[in-house]
Amino acid sequence: MDDFKTVRIKKKTLIRFKSFSKKVSNSYSKTLDMVMNFFEWHGFLPSDRLGKSMVEEIIKNRKRTNASIAIIKDIEKSQTLPTMAMLQSLFEHQESDSDFEDDFDFIEKKFPNGKPEEEWMEETTVPRISYDRLEDKMDLLKKDFSYVLDNVKLVKSSFGRDYLKLELPMGAVEKYKRTIRNH
Repeated sequence: MDDFKTVRIKKKTLIRFKSFSKKVSNSYSKTLDMVMNFFEWHGFLPSDRLGKSMVEEIIKNRKRTNASIAIIKDIEKSQTLPTMAMLQSLFEHQESDSDFEDDFDFIEKKFPNGKPEEEWMEETTVPRISYDRLEDKMDLLKKDFSYVLDNVKLVKSSFGRDYLKLELPMGAVEKYKRTIRNH
């Protein structure tokens, strides 16, 4: 328990403090602590007039806040996003330069002829034969993947966590490795 001590205060000041304390906190001690912390934190004395010095303090805090925001934005641009791009390229195995530019807004896009729509149309137009081949490859991948998923079994462990077991013949695993290397 905290020890309580008495302080002699004029009755008019006490009434004013009690009404102020009801607005600020549920305890007189907390209210008084908050008031003292405010003055100590901002470097004011209760006898100071807070007009100009308060405005100066707000401006100083605003400058600090803007500087902090600028530092955080610089960190995002120079450190976080390039690191994120490197991690994505590691996990995706194949990240082309055009994919990298599309993912991030901070890279300046340059179009030599000044018409991005035409270049976009040229890049996205795929001959029908290539499209059919890609669909066939996708169908084969779906079949292979469903075969692999059908051969995954849940193994319940009496000690530790349960785990998944892949029950495939070695020939099938080698076939999938060759297929992935060739594509």
